[in-house]
Amino acid sequence: MKPQLLKANGEVIHSFRARHDNQSNINNRWHYHPEIELIHFHKGSGTQFVGDNIKRFNPGDIVLVGSNLPHYWKYDINEEDDAIIGPYSTAVHFFENFLGETFMNLPENKNIKNMIEDARWGLQITGNTKKQIAAFMEDIFNIEGPKRILKLLEAIIAISDCNEKQTLASLGFKQNFEEADKDRINSIFEYSMSNFKNRILLEEIAEIANLSPNSFCRYFKLKTQKTYSQFLNEIRIGHACKLLIENNINVKQICYESGFNNFSSFHAAFKIVTNNTPLQYQNKFLVNKGNSQIKALSI
Repeated sequence: MKPQLLKANGEVIHSFRARHDNQSNINNRWHYHPEIELIHFHKGSGTQFVGDNIKRFNPGDIVLVGSNLPHYWKYDINEEDDAIIGPYSTAVHFFENFLGETFMNLPENKNIKNMIEDARWGLQITGNTKKQIAAFMEDIFNIEGPKRILKLLEAIIAISDCNEKQTLASLGFKQNFEEADKDRINSIFEYSMSNFKNRILLEEIAEIANLSPNSFCRYFKLKTQKTYSQFLNEIRIGHACKLLIENNINVKQICYESGFNNFSSFHAAFKIVTNNTPLQYQNKFLVNKGNSQIKALSI
């Protein structure tokens, strides 16, 4: 599967670039770039693709994407989000050597260099560190001059020092792409995201990719290290997680709303993807939400 190569920095007027994305789905295609990307989501939620990892993203999430690691964020369309003033996300793009060719090799920067290496598979920042890094990112966006560089360095140090981060893509994930694949993979992604609630036949998705069914299966497994069924189930379970968090309909309704034909297959797929049953996942979210509200009231 071929992600699209993007030039994140454009004209070079700074050593790195920070921006606010004020529209959802502004980069809703499978892409990569040589710059490392640090992104903070302010509003909106949806499906996150980093390498071969698929999961939900939500407001407050912070992700570090390594150089040339394919990624893609597909927002859910939510009119309520559009009514909220402010950006959907803040993104910072920088090269590993933005402080010079020798900076990462200084002995004092061993932890930073190791963290940048780990970012080749994507890093999700969790816990209290998120608030600290989010504040640094806003400073980066709003100030100029050498203090801007220092704030990025502070954010990088905070990520390298914290234990509250998890790797996203599998260690076995490898880029195995050719330039001609970029349109094909985006067509597969777009069709899958638009139709996952319905039954998608192998012949149907193979036609979208302009391949025979057998060729499509080999192609998809070669490029993603997973079968198309696994990929589709992960999208469906991500949608089910959203519905469980919203807590507006019962679990059996969520099963069919997410594209599964029977509850047994839904339950089994959910356990494989999340390591929880649907009710366990929902209860954990409700407990965490309650604890956060109690903590906020006590401040």
